[in-house]
Amino acid sequence: MNRDKRIQIFSRWRVANPNPTTELEYASSFELLIAVILSAQATDVGVNKATKLLFKAACTPEAMVDLGLTRIRDYIKTIGLFNTKAKNVLATCKLLVKNHGGEIPENRQDLEALPGVGRKTANVILNTAFGQPTIAVDTHIFRVSNRTRIAPGKNVVEVEKRLIRLVPEEFKVDAHHWLILHGRYVCKARTPLCDECPIIDLCEYTKKELRT
Repeated sequence: MNRDKRIQIFSRWRVANPNPTTELEYASSFELLIAVILSAQATDVGVNKATKLLFKAACTPEAMVDLGLTRIRDYIKTIGLFNTKAKNVLATCKLLVKNHGGEIPENRQDLEALPGVGRKTANVILNTAFGQPTIAVDTHIFRVSNRTRIAPGKNVVEVEKRLIRLVPEEFKVDAHHWLILHGRYVCKARTPLCDECPIIDLCEYTKKELRT
């Protein structure tokens, strides 16, 4: 795919959705961090249901530490892997209080040092909370990047590096959200809605599923 096609694709997404953002519900960078930790192998809808009550009980690292493991676990028990996630949330909050004064670090190294925070989670925080031009490659973005040929790659790191290199600078901050939303609602895994796709004429997928 050439640069002109990429510019056209992202331009269309920008016109349709000028201010894309995560579908996780949060009121602070701390709440976003916890929500993203909880979102691994879980839906945003499921996470939002749990965090709605959790954040009413504890919306700061200090309050989450005071809440304790058992109560954190009770609030998130409807989410997959809740035992491990509860431990990571508590351990992360303790480190935030101890090493960062309760603030969320704005750099990758410190973020990835927190329990339950890998490269993808760090990218989401840096992008969504702090406006940095990072792109967290999840299953949706990996699929869209390969199908459309916007930035094909054999693994998530390869796709991420190509996206950072190939996405035009003016679209880079919002690229993560446009790609994930396109994958979630249009370019679905099993049945891509090619008939409804706003970039069908630009997409280089060779097996488009057209119903008409």
